[in-house]
Amino acid sequence: MTLQSPQAFARIGTRGSPLALMQARLVRSLLATTHGVPEDDITIEVLSTGGDRSQASNASLSEIGGKGLFTKEIDDAMLSGRVDIGVHSSKDVATRLPDGLLLAAFLEREDARDAFLSVKVASLDHLAERAKFGTSSIRRAAQVLRQRPDLQIVPFRGNVGTRLQKLIDGVADATLLAMAGLNRLGEGHRATGQMDPEIFLPAPAQGAIGIAARSDDRRMADLVGALDHAPTNLTISAERAMLAVLDGSCRTPVGALTRLNGDTISLKGQILSLDGQTAFESAATGRDPLAVGRQVGEDLLAQAGTEFLSKWAVQ
Repeated sequence: MTLQSPQAFARIGTRGSPLALMQARLVRSLLATTHGVPEDDITIEVLSTGGDRSQASNASLSEIGGKGLFTKEIDDAMLSGRVDIGVHSSKDVATRLPDGLLLAAFLEREDARDAFLSVKVASLDHLAERAKFGTSSIRRAAQVLRQRPDLQIVPFRGNVGTRLQKLIDGVADATLLAMAGLNRLGEGHRATGQMDPEIFLPAPAQGAIGIAARSDDRRMADLVGALDHAPTNLTISAERAMLAVLDGSCRTPVGALTRLNGDTISLKGQILSLDGQTAFESAATGRDPLAVGRQVGEDLLAQAGTEFLSKWAVQ
């Protein structure tokens, strides 16, 4: 489904969820304003991804293929020339992009924290013994179980509206969602509270919109590059470098928290067992995001050992 005319200054590929469409429209608006072209000259093509089609099954992403489920069809459309760029929630982008693609820009990062949502209680601590906690994120499940090992984790997928309705229907007593997504949809008021990011480290790259392009299309990469928010690029680059060392995906619980002080990057990384009872953390500071990310990733590997990652990765 294409939302504008086929004669385009740029063609954007995106998923069809309300959040994905909002993000694509934001990129279209920024491209039009930055380069002085009408928005109607930038098309948005909605592509159904494997991740979208699997929503009804309520299966955990880690069980059915990981991050690439939300990007593969968009990647394929870029590589075939059907669209010029792909707009993604950066946390959904695989650590290693397909050959021929690159991440050309990141928009300014939104609130990276997780939001606590419940229609019954005010916080995680207030949940009753053995309450049902809804999430299909193995990171969130592990972090929640680390604090509350008594809770029952129940599968919980769908867009923001679907998950809110599931809370009302009693499918779960509480859940965590990205604060960034709620804010972008104008639903920030739905959050019962925000999780402490020092304890509940966000997913690597959470809260940032990433724009992918073909690596051989310099014109488009330059047009998109004009939208890049340099501080966000630094933080996301550090977190993705950490993931590259860990071979991180949706299959191992991994968290990351990056702060900037001028041009100095401070990265804290975490890996956990699926039950949350074992966790390793590391931190590093520097000016080179790739070096900082690699340092944290290598230290986490040294602490945990490859056997730990093999044991606790979802098979």
